[in-house]
Amino acid sequence: MKNKQTVESSPAISTLDELAKTASYSLMDTLTCDPEATVDGADHAPRQVFSGHYVPVQPSPIDGPEYIAHSKALFHELGLADSLATSAGFMQMFSGDLSQVPPPLRKVGWATGYALSIYGTEYTQQCPFRTGNGYGDGRAVSVLEAVLNDRRWEFQLKGGGRTPYCRGADGRAVLRSSVREFLAQEYLHALGVPTSRSLSLYVSKTETVQRPWYSEGSTSQDPDRLVEEPVAISTRVAPSFLRVGQIELFGRRARKSEHPAALKELEQIVLHLIDREYAKVIDSQLSTCEKVVLLAREFRARLASLVANWIRVGYCQGNFNSDNCAAGGFTLDFGPFGFCEAFDPYFQPWTGGGQHFAFWNQPAAAERNFAMFCSALQLLLASNKEASQQLDDIRSGFAEVMQKELEVMWSAKLGLELFVPSLFGELVTLMAQTPVDYTIFFRELSSVPDDIEPLKKSFYQDTDEETDQRWSEWLAQWRSLITNQSDANAQAAGLMEDLSTQMKRVNPKYSLREWLLAPAYQQAAKGDYDSIKELQAVMTQPYAEQSKAVEDKYYRLKPLACWNLGGVSHMSCSS
Repeated sequence: MKNKQTVESSPAISTLDELAKTASYSLMDTLTCDPEATVDGADHAPRQVFSGHYVPVQPSPIDGPEYIAHSKALFHELGLADSLATSAGFMQMFSGDLSQVPPPLRKVGWATGYALSIYGTEYTQQCPFRTGNGYGDGRAVSVLEAVLNDRRWEFQLKGGGRTPYCRGADGRAVLRSSVREFLAQEYLHALGVPTSRSLSLYVSKTETVQRPWYSEGSTSQDPDRLVEEPVAISTRVAPSFLRVGQIELFGRRARKSEHPAALKELEQIVLHLIDREYAKVIDSQLSTCEKVVLLAREFRARLASLVANWIRVGYCQGNFNSDNCAAGGFTLDFGPFGFCEAFDPYFQPWTGGGQHFAFWNQPAAAERNFAMFCSALQLLLASNKEASQQLDDIRSGFAEVMQKELEVMWSAKLGLELFVPSLFGELVTLMAQTPVDYTIFFRELSSVPDDIEPLKKSFYQDTDEETDQRWSEWLAQWRSLITNQSDANAQAAGLMEDLSTQMKRVNPKYSLREWLLAPAYQQAAKGDYDSIKELQAVMTQPYAEQSKAVEDKYYRLKPLACWNLGGVSHMSCSS
């Protein structure tokens, strides 16, 4: 046996040729291609797609790509050398040009269709044909599946150009939205929240597109002008990009018998989802009915845990439709997201999102998406009444599972062994009435203060004597609970310090605030990427006590000048 000190890890992949050897295109090789698709992927005009699981598409490369950033954490996890991100071949491929990729890499990517349901209601009018057959990946093009360090990953270009699902749009993502998504994925991963991952970010030095956006200083709810913005391509990575909306699409086709192979295609996509996302927990030897029931149960657990994590860190998805709900149970699609600052249960960063997708309502939105997922799965259980009933029971049990996840999460944020409804209820009322900064409040509470003065760092306005008294009474009750549980555990005098450390592991110090993001992407548009790199460095260690300079800059209340600003306090979904 070799001495541990002499064992060397495998050399990192440093060339595109080496990366090519890891390619394994399971979706294209095992599922059904749209029979009306072109082999070469020159398929960029909006059209109806009636059947098949994917459409081959050639991505459209951006002009003059320039490197901005890559995820060092993900590169290390995948076994990629950092130098690969700035190598010519890698940059060419992940800025959309597949024409020169070495075999067995393929010179076409793929896009997929999906259905849309909003809060449990199916919609088709969003597609240009009013049938739902034109809805899907309008500007997201997957270009690679690879097995790296014994895990399968899918690589998808965001802003990779038009596909048959583009609905008449240009297929591009602008630098602004690309920076936001790149950093948000880095941040959520560092927080321990399941998410798609950021790989790389490239911007065009010459290509721009027009987008509606806000004038400087505008407080308008909707964008008030057209602006020229640089285009960019960010590559996101996940075990798969299969969505609840995809399962819905094939469920709808099977339910309506839209073509002879519709039910078979539904079964194929569901089994493919299990292979890609649930192979470790669902035995491949089981029958399809058994697999479907286990899939629903496992997805329910992941989805409930995900949403509890969102609320733990103050994240609001903003537009949690079924097409933005990853069937693998992780965060997907960063358009109108935001992080809660001044606590408001109905915080919603997107002007078109409505209260039903607000911060506090995300558990209910998740339940609606799960119900649509189960409705599609039921079609595969028509001949098995026992399995069908089991699936119904799993669906109806979502709210209970969700509530348990939330109670465990809140107990952890408060350093309690058990959830105390009365204590929590009074806290939420005080947080909203004061109001407090969501992140700063829980971080200051994690220091287990003797009085409310440290908590006042999180207050957005001065408080009167009555409010201070209510806060003091709440704090005393909370400290009594944690002291009693300490006595019950009969632990050493250092328990409060241990509790503080434990709480700081679930209550981050730093939040990816929109007023920090906006200057970063504005400077990037001028060719200055330093703020992006600084944000990336800070937000990839969000629980850590960093330098005083970092604390002074990033651990503070939202500036008064940023309140009600379009593009900062609220935004349209334009990207």
